[in-house]
Amino acid sequence: MTDTVKGAVKNAGASGRGPVEPLGVAVVGAGYWGPNLVRNFQSSPRFRLRWLCDLDVDRAQRVLGTYSTVQATSDYAAVLADPSVDAVAVATPAGTHLEVALAALRAGKHVLVEKPLAATYADGLRLVTEAEERGLTLMCDHTYCYTPAVGRIRELVRSGDLGEIHFVDSVRINLGLVQKDIDVMWDLAPHDLSILDFILPDHVEPVAVAAHGADPIGAGQACVAYLTLQLNTGAIAHVHVNWLSPTKVRTTMVGGSKRTLIWDDLNPAQRVAIFDRGVELSTPQEIGADERRDMQISYRSGDMVAPAIGEKEALGSMVDEFAAAIRERRAPLTDGRAGLRVLDILEAASRSLEFRGAVVGLRAGR
Repeated sequence: MTDTVKGAVKNAGASGRGPVEPLGVAVVGAGYWGPNLVRNFQSSPRFRLRWLCDLDVDRAQRVLGTYSTVQATSDYAAVLADPSVDAVAVATPAGTHLEVALAALRAGKHVLVEKPLAATYADGLRLVTEAEERGLTLMCDHTYCYTPAVGRIRELVRSGDLGEIHFVDSVRINLGLVQKDIDVMWDLAPHDLSILDFILPDHVEPVAVAAHGADPIGAGQACVAYLTLQLNTGAIAHVHVNWLSPTKVRTTMVGGSKRTLIWDDLNPAQRVAIFDRGVELSTPQEIGADERRDMQISYRSGDMVAPAIGEKEALGSMVDEFAAAIRERRAPLTDGRAGLRVLDILEAASRSLEFRGAVVGLRAGR
């Protein structure tokens, strides 16, 4: 099939006039995350995995195993020169994301990048600008955003079921692998920051961050960190990440004016619980601050509801979204700009750590 005919078939399928040919995709990186991408692209009817590229070809071949139709190579230029490759998924170290993803975009390929989008905000901005100028899809693999639980939380927050958001509190702690090149904040907080960005309504955004960290074991970088984000509505968001905890905890609490939601990712029997409980003032909000000190506070104690949450692999949903964004020529749910917003917070938090918890402003705009 010629390139012209292939393009016609793909375009016809996208507009509903005929069958849709799977998109050709190459995965770059056969290390920790690459095999997961290989498995999900290989099982998706929306994609046809063409290549697995890694500097260690033997490792790539071991990852492919019985996938005999997929080629293993260390020649990235050959991958980008293949006209059957429509998209590239980058699963290499963050410091290489700019070089690898930029080459793919310049070759006319749609790009999926493992989190974080890039090593710096400036690098991430180069990728976003390149993709937008070329009309290509750039997506960041914020995997947790594609879990059924987080999808449901997004619906509840954005529908107003919780009311106005008063606070968000996230805890991600475990006896984890201490990294040599990044601190605990850059290792774990991108998950919580991407979830926060994903669930907040469009009119709510972080405007400043303060961070505190500690390195009690002498690892050379923070092993415990606390991030406090100020939102433009006056609400607050807090993220606790820790490599040194003897127990594993992954919880997020979203408190609203109507209800409070608790997500426990380690409790499959009840991942999400919604509490109709809270604190209310007995006097209207319009009164002055001095008078408010004398008001009485009442407590609302209602029911707890645990909605049924389905189980589906997040990476499978993420792969589906990548395909849909390419086909429909729209921004994916976790596009390059979502990745930029996370990088903005991480860089500002790093500056805050340097200045012992100083409040650092963020770039405006979601």
